[in-house]
Amino acid sequence: MATKKTPSKKKSINRDSIISAYMEYVLENEQTPKSVYKFSKEHDMTEQEFYSFFGSFDGLRNEIWNTFFDHSLKLIHKDKNFEGFSNQEKMLTFFFTFFEMLTANRSYVLFALKENKDMMKSLSQLKGLRIRVKEFASGLINEKNEEKNLKILKQPVSVFSEGAWLQTLFILKYWMEDNSPSFEKTDVVIEKSVRAIFDVFDNTPLESVVDFGKFLWKDKMN
Repeated sequence: MATKKTPSKKKSINRDSIISAYMEYVLENEQTPKSVYKFSKEHDMTEQEFYSFFGSFDGLRNEIWNTFFDHSLKLIHKDKNFEGFSNQEKMLTFFFTFFEMLTANRSYVLFALKENKDMMKSLSQLKGLRIRVKEFASGLINEKNEEKNLKILKQPVSVFSEGAWLQTLFILKYWMEDNSPSFEKTDVVIEKSVRAIFDVFDNTPLESVVDFGKFLWKDKMN
């Protein structure tokens, strides 16, 4: 007697499953999907299901970077000692964790940032990440300002949060070109650049900035 086939359960569609499907598609096909219709059909979902989470592929690409940041932040807050860290240690921990996250997804990240020859188009997907990094840096800067009694010694939050974002872009570009084992040189750049930006904040910039400049010069010459 033939047994009845039970219909296979449709996979649940959610934000993370769509992100995973998109990243897998890009890596396997070495190109972005041509249409939401075809992409949805290939991944057993309706267009309506896709649009209930993302308004477009551009929105999805932006959200991937936001997810890298959000996951990094969750990981660093899992460390019970994190709240006791100095602001410099918090920034270091964030950068190390964030770039570990990018390294785990390096093939996708390199594709996403190199897909367009126009660098500005590539960077447009980082809008949400920029907001998040600046908010994180602003929180650290506000804390540091509270420790300073004299108003004249307090630093403008907007300037230093923008500096933290430019620092992120600088490290990102360095990491993309880093050929050292386990991206050791990127780790050195993170340490030296974070130390430099905090020394600037504390009005003692010269030693760190010179040290950082020497490292970059030596690395370029090798």
